[in-house]
Amino acid sequence: MKNTQEIDEDTIIEFPCQFPIKAMGIAEDDFDILVVGIIRKHVADLSENAVKSRLSKEGKYISITVHVEAESKQQLDNIYLELTAHERVLWAL
Repeated sequence: MKNTQEIDEDTIIEFPCQFPIKAMGIAEDDFDILVVGIIRKHVADLSENAVKSRLSKEGKYISITVHVEAESKQQLDNIYLELTAHERVLWAL
């Protein structure tokens, strides 16, 4: 039986795995749609309950956390590169 898990040499993460991706930006009605849209380009199956949002105490900022089934380090790198390149994303973790 073939082992379907991949261990990336550059990280201690075993793939595939559940992985949270968090992005923060100015609280606007469509920020969650923007973040999810970027992530969906890289993740085939994204469930509706995978997305959580939270407003800052003052309500100026919003953070979106999306739990994905990560397949590789390259996939995660591509997601982070696209998120951080977008002008509305202030930071991504």
